[in-house]
Amino acid sequence: MPAIDSFQPQVSVIIVSADSGASLRDCVNSVLACTTPLELLLIDNASSDGVPQAIARAHENDARLKMIYNRGNLGFGPAVNRAAAQTRGQVLLILNPDCLLQQSALQRLLDVLAKEPKAGLVGAVVCDAQGVPDPASYRRDPVMQRALASLFKRGGEGVNVTGEMPDHLVEAEAVSGAVMLMPRRVFEWLNGFDEKYFLHCEDLDLCRRVRDGGWRVLLAGDVRIWHGKGGSSRHRPVFVSYHKHRGMWRWFRKFDPAARKPHLAAVVWLGIWAHFVVKIPGQLRRSMAR
Repeated sequence: MPAIDSFQPQVSVIIVSADSGASLRDCVNSVLACTTPLELLLIDNASSDGVPQAIARAHENDARLKMIYNRGNLGFGPAVNRAAAQTRGQVLLILNPDCLLQQSALQRLLDVLAKEPKAGLVGAVVCDAQGVPDPASYRRDPVMQRALASLFKRGGEGVNVTGEMPDHLVEAEAVSGAVMLMPRRVFEWLNGFDEKYFLHCEDLDLCRRVRDGGWRVLLAGDVRIWHGKGGSSRHRPVFVSYHKHRGMWRWFRKFDPAARKPHLAAVVWLGIWAHFVVKIPGQLRRSMAR
């Protein structure tokens, strides 16, 4: 590899790890196998599994990999922001640590960003090991009526766009935060992720602010990326669930017109935290069964 001082990446890939497990190795290897000129910033939120350090040793001669170690768990958005401040590419790819990236997928996302007018953020369809798309790849803003429809599985327009997943480029209100490609200038103009989210809903927030800023959020439906189950979510389900519900409340307060009505806001607050409490016993049982 060329010396780091003379190497100019086209894209800067950012991965946040937090006890992400063995899948992190596969993710990093898949990124470094791509032929697009890139740099990879792996920022670790105080993992105790030793995997980030092992990755650093395995790739110590690869100038494309930069390791950043945090002394504590900063959360997802704050970690991305700190890594982004050290990037040199004009395009950022935010990638979950349990995703596998292929060169063809990366190139397609870059082509969309380059060719589509006012493209501010491009997502992909994330799939499980059987190739089944995650419905969260193609989403709407989680305003109260949609969130209720999704939560209680009742009729009406929910947060996830139902029906067959698109296999072509479409405009979206929000895409999955597992794979997000965007111009660095847009990310910086938005001041990155809102750091008052710790984990979950910060991607919905970012998509909304991209659109509010006059750019387009796009889903490249013909790009399919394998996405596993996060190690942090499996090991600490109640912790993750708490921050997910906390993120829901913050998004509601920032963007939902219903939040301007105190009585509705109170009902939503009670509903969110009641839902969190109800989920705890099942999460603990599943965690203990593993």
